[in-house]
Order: sequence, then structure tokens, then C-alpha cells
Amino acid sequence: MTSRLPSTAGELRASGYQPRGVKAEIRENLLAALRSGRDPWPGIVGFDRTVLPQLERALLAGHDVVLLGERGQGKTRLLRTIVGLLDEWTPVIEGAELGEDPLDPITPESRRRAAELGDDLPVVWRHRDDRFAEKLATPDTSVGDLVGDVDPVKVAQGRSLGDPETIHYGLLPRSHRGVIAVNELPDLAERIQVSLLNVMEERDIQIRGYTLRLPLDVLLVATANPEDYTNRGRIITPLKDRFGAEIRTHYPLEVAAEVDLVRQEAELVAEVGDHLLEVVARFVRHLRESSAIDQRSGVSARFAVAAAETVAAAALRRSALTGEAPAVARPVDLESVPEVLRGKLEFEAGEEGREQEVLTHLLRRSVADTARAALAGIDLRQLADAVSDGHPVATGERVTAAELLGALPELPVLHEVATRLGADPKGPAGHLASAVELALESLYLTRRLAKDEDDDRAVYG
Repeated sequence: MTSRLPSTAGELRASGYQPRGVKAEIRENLLAALRSGRDPWPGIVGFDRTVLPQLERALLAGHDVVLLGERGQGKTRLLRTIVGLLDEWTPVIEGAELGEDPLDPITPESRRRAAELGDDLPVVWRHRDDRFAEKLATPDTSVGDLVGDVDPVKVAQGRSLGDPETIHYGLLPRSHRGVIAVNELPDLAERIQVSLLNVMEERDIQIRGYTLRLPLDVLLVATANPEDYTNRGRIITPLKDRFGAEIRTHYPLEVAAEVDLVRQEAELVAEVGDHLLEVVARFVRHLRESSAIDQRSGVSARFAVAAAETVAAAALRRSALTGEAPAVARPVDLESVPEVLRGKLEFEAGEEGREQEVLTHLLRRSVADTARAALAGIDLRQLADAVSDGHPVATGERVTAAELLGALPELPVLHEVATRLGADPKGPAGHLASAVELALESLYLTRRLAKDEDDDRAVYG
């Protein structure tokens, strides 16, 4: 594509191209997306009425932004989508160390080349993906990493120490005409945060005692966790003052949004019905409300994703043990979630030894809530009576869907349950068994059936 675009500064000027700042570029492309009805934030779930309007206002105002929220709220994912608001292709000076505009060079070397070559200054085109830089703030990050330092090799080649061309540029100058994201900003040592002050306000850089006037054109976005202000570090006050917008993020506010997020992000190795994903979503929401969980560290959306992937893996393992295909998750596969993912949670100090009990209770509560919402209006007495009158039903990791369904007589209520949960009564047995097992578990949790469990199977009776 770029072979048809201008290849010299003269051709670029003749095409009518005008230099434009990165914030103006983002503003124009965001306005165009909003006017056309195109979603400028693909893949972002649950922020439509809260975070996204605030972020859009900040970008339209040309503000640098810090996103403040607990872990796993999609802050980094949101920042990465800003790349989609840049022009797909942007002209830069070929061979320049920074991505400088051919009609507006900023470094001494590029200005000298532009003066010498004039309209013959070579131009290449950079894709927008190459105009986004991301830095995880760590305590060992140096000023040289972010801003730059004197390059001893260039000094050894005969240049004087005060020559601007002896500088090895850091990540910020190399993000000229682009977006740079700093994750976990409070983890930067305070003396390193000071080095960002001039970049954000005066848009120049200071290295080793002298100032190099570079009119940098960058959009700086950052993330931070609220507890970082007191536990691990803080954003220094002058730096906070230079961010135009501080936007609070949050976990999904609705169960449906949590389900959509899990469905979008999880890599499922087996079929997992929406009713089981809803159980996972409700489980995560109960964890976020539980007094037994340390809410200062939060319950990440990555926990929900990992839980769904664990359920799918349990179903795949069960299918391998039984020879059943395709692998379809059933409520019995949910039992693996507390044991596998307990280490991803931070419990309050007084809960030592009760972790498994707390997780099992909240998972059962989530199953009951999901069944109550999904099966509302369906009379399950026919199913409960059939099980009580001599048709006990077994489930477990070595029980196939056909065996589970074969233990029950033909009941109209089973078709009603399957239809309500999106399973075709005449489709694969795994889908119907998953729906029926949820109904059986609901009857057990409401104390209308008994459930006898041993090592690898449970019997409803």
C-alpha cells in the first residue's frame, strides 16, 4: 500500500499534506467514529455508560490520562485500543532516530538533512501499531530508560559531550508523534517520576545537566491501582497535576457484561454453555462482595476468565476418561474451580483454614442464583418426584451424559428445562445433560432432593 504514497518531502507537500499533532489526530478520528456510529473501542465490555464517555471527553480535550482502578479491570486493554484512533499510515523521515514529520523535523540531525536535501528528503510510512509504546513501571526503571542518556560510543567518535547528537534517546522521545502507556505508574521511584514533568508540560527533555529543546508530540497515558498510593508508592503531586484527566475504572456492573467479557477473553477447550458462564460470573461477583476476601486487592476479571477455562478443561478431561464426544461442560465440572484457583485470591487475616469452605459456599450460592433466574416459572416437581420415586441420578467425572439422562424417564419438564437453557432436546446428549444437571443441583440446593457424594461421583435421590 505504501508504494503508492509520497516517497519524498516534495511529493508529500504537493499532495496537500499538513503536519498535525497526535492529539489533534486522535480528536478528529474519534469524532469521525462517533459521527458515523462506529465503535471506537472494540473489545471493551461494561464501560459504555461510565468509563468510555469520560475517556472520550479527555481525548477530545487533548488531555494526558491516568486510569485508576483495581487489578484486572481492563485498564491496559483500554489504553491499547487508543491505537485504533491513530491514522493507519503516517509519514516519517527515513533513517531518523525519532519518528519525525518530514515537514516538521525536531532533532538537529533531521533539520540538517532537511536543509541539505530539501524536497528530496526521503519519506517512509509508519503503521499506527508502531506508534504505540508500552512500559511497565518497575522500581529499577532509570531516567535513561524513559528520557535518554549520553551515548559513550558517540562521544568516543569525536563529538563533544554537550553535543545534542551524543544522546541516546529513551522511550518517551522515541514515542514522538505517538502514544506511550506507562503501566503501574506509582511503582516508578519518585525521582524518576520527576523526569516526566518537563516532558508533560514543557514538552522538552533534560539530560545530564543540559536541556535539549525537543518539541515532543506525545500522548501519555498511565494506569495505577488505588492501594498503590499508600502500600507500594504514589504518584507525586506535581505529576498528578500534569495529567489532564484521572478516570476511575470498575469491574462489570451487570452479570450479562461479565459473561460477555468471559466469553470474549477465555480460550475454552470444550463447549461451555451460557448458564455455566453465568454461574462463573455470579461466583466472581459474590467474591467481590464477600467480607472474607481482601477487597483492597480486588478480584480480577482474569479470575473469571481462568475459572471458565478451568471448567472447560475439566469437561475435556472428563470426555477423555469416558470416551464421550464432543466435550460439553456440566455443573459437575464447576467443582474444580475452588481448588484450582484458590491461590489467585487474597483472604482476610481471620479466614485462615476456611478458604475452601468460603469458596464452596459462594459457588453453590452462585449455582442456586443462576438456576433461580434461568428456570423461573418452570415447575420442577415432576423431576423431583421422578428422582424420589426410584430414579436416582448419578453424575461425576466418569459418568457420561447418556448415563445421566438414561437414569430418568421421559419427562416433558426436561424438554422445557433444555429449551429454557438454550439446549436442543434432540441435539447432542451433552447439552441436554448439562441443562438437566443444573435443574437437579437446584433441587438439591433448595433441599428438595438429597445428594450423596463419594470420591468421583454424586447421586441425586
